[in-house]
Amino acid sequence: MFKGKKPNLGIGIGLRPIHFDEIFSTWPQIDWFEIISENFMGDDETLTRNLERILERYPVVMHGVTLAIGSPDPIDFDYLRKLKDLARKTKAPWLSDHLCWGRLEGAHYHDLLPLPYRPEVADYVAERARIIQDFLEVPFSLENVSSYAEFTSDLMPEWEFYARVVEKADIMMMLDVNNIYVSSRNHGYDPMQYIKNVPMDRVIQIHLAGHTDYGTHCLDTHDQFVSDEVWKLYGKVYPLSGGVSTLLEWDDNYIFFEETWKEALKAKAYQMELIPT
Repeated sequence: MFKGKKPNLGIGIGLRPIHFDEIFSTWPQIDWFEIISENFMGDDETLTRNLERILERYPVVMHGVTLAIGSPDPIDFDYLRKLKDLARKTKAPWLSDHLCWGRLEGAHYHDLLPLPYRPEVADYVAERARIIQDFLEVPFSLENVSSYAEFTSDLMPEWEFYARVVEKADIMMMLDVNNIYVSSRNHGYDPMQYIKNVPMDRVIQIHLAGHTDYGTHCLDTHDQFVSDEVWKLYGKVYPLSGGVSTLLEWDDNYIFFEETWKEALKAKAYQMELIPT
């Protein structure tokens, strides 16, 4: 659990190399950036220098995509050492990864695959999350993933599984509002039922993103503007969180940085309840 009052860094954007030139030429008055941790854990000197330039001016939070915490293989402490070194360099106030699996012995699927929602799986993930947070010595959070299919062996809804993991591990939640909406459309539940049944006091950060709506289902594509439905859901979630840092993700079909920043800034209107939800 985060000790003390949760910080609110304001509104940020996922840092993507395609925007480096725009950022370095204008130094926009953005509140903070989130980096994909793995992008800066290698030996790419150009990426390292660019990150150092960002760190001179902006707070940075780290978000991982390859931990695959629910996988059956042992915890990868070599990976965690590199992650810890990067956290020290960035002085990240917290870091996050996904509540998913994606590894088997000898294989890494590089995907965020949902877990079976069962008590024993939640307890397994919680113990691994507790060990990871203790090793990193930085507040650790897990993000809910979007899903497109369910396990026949599920014994609880996703929100109950998520709550059990974070409470037993005593970690934080990185709540992705778009993922809640996408999964609610795909599985036919009320997204507010999800929100009302997770411990909102554990939310350290909120993600927003665009998705692709095919009518019969939605895909979490991160390649277009945030939908009105997701903005309205965010307007309900933000006050329940106590007011936490909000980030816009955009990962394909990129638009100019200034346009991306304008989209992120829409969050202010919903935070101030200027737009009915």
